[in-house]
This record gives sequence, structure tokens and C-alpha cells, in this order.
Amino acid sequence: MAKVDVHNLKNEKTGTLELDDVVFAGPVKEHLFHEVVRNQMANRRAGTHSSQTRAMVTGTTRKPFKQKGTGRARQGDCKVPIHVGGGVAHGPQVRDHSYTIPRKVRKAAVRSALAKRLSESKLWVLEDIELEQIKTKTIVELCNSFGWDSALLVDERNENLQKSSSNLPKIQYLCREGLNVYDLLKYEHVVLTKAAVEQITGVYSK
Repeated sequence: MAKVDVHNLKNEKTGTLELDDVVFAGPVKEHLFHEVVRNQMANRRAGTHSSQTRAMVTGTTRKPFKQKGTGRARQGDCKVPIHVGGGVAHGPQVRDHSYTIPRKVRKAAVRSALAKRLSESKLWVLEDIELEQIKTKTIVELCNSFGWDSALLVDERNENLQKSSSNLPKIQYLCREGLNVYDLLKYEHVVLTKAAVEQITGVYSK
């Protein structure tokens, strides 16, 4: 089994932890990253883009001018797309962009992302991230001590950690339930607490 050092908040090594090879040291299937991230991005789209067709535009249906004798191209309606104020041809309509992919694919992609970060020595395990108070400066000092410019912090539900890191553009907090491929790849370092490792192993080893 793969092993990783465990640190405290002062960047002091407190021991080692064995990681489940199925979850953290399996093959990195990068083709799954594209499939799953594309799905995540599609599911986030609001789909509220809209335009009016000629049937939706308010206006008269009267013929602008007679069919023959004017020397102009024949016109039957002022609401056609070629007229100013007319409808839009083949414009966007309100729709749902989301779609589903198999749960096994999503889990395999998360395992691959964790294995990728471990192979790059950018997966860290901390004893815990218990903060006495909500303070952004504490998170900044923590990241500086470890040399993390960009990091994803994964823990159990931790309100103080969530609020302390919310103002930092390159630091993101996630509870274990929110773990996803997009954020695992977006941030350079992945930081897990021992409790999070246990939960992740329980979910993704099956």
C-alpha cells in the first residue's frame, strides 16, 4: 500500500498513513478527466439563453408593399430575420444542457485524479484542520508554511475552515461529499485530513 507522511498545522511530521491503492494509487485514466469535467461544466450551465423567432416578435402581419411593380425584392412580413427588429433565425432557446454519466465513470475519474496528485507528490495529509476562530490570516500562514500557492482543502464539515478560506482565490475548501474531478485538477495541491481520507476510502474503494 502507498504511504504518505502525516503533518500537523505547524508543518511537523507526526507519522505516516497507509493509503488504499485502489483509491489513491491506481492507474491514471486521463481520458476520463475530459468526459467528467465536460459533464460537470454542462450541468452548471443555466441554459437561460434565449432569442425571439419571427413567430415571437410583436408586430403587424401586413404585407409591407405589393408583390409586383416596385422593383424591390418581394416581402411578405416585416418580422422576418432580414429586417431590423425582426426575429432571429436559428437563435438560442431556453433548454437544459445537463446530462448524466455512469456513477462508475465518475468514481473512476476521482480515483484517477487522486492517484495523479499522489504520483506528483502533491497530495498532503494533515492530522486535522481545527481552527479556534474564523480568520483568513490563519489559512494564509498555513499555506505559506507548506509552500502551497494553490490548494484544495478537503475535510469533514468545517464551518470555520470554510469561512476562513472563502476570500482566498487560490484556496478552496470542500467537504468530502463535494469532492469532484474539476476541483482536484484545478488546484495544484490536494490537502486531506485523516478523517477525510477515511471517508474517501470508504466511498471510493467499493
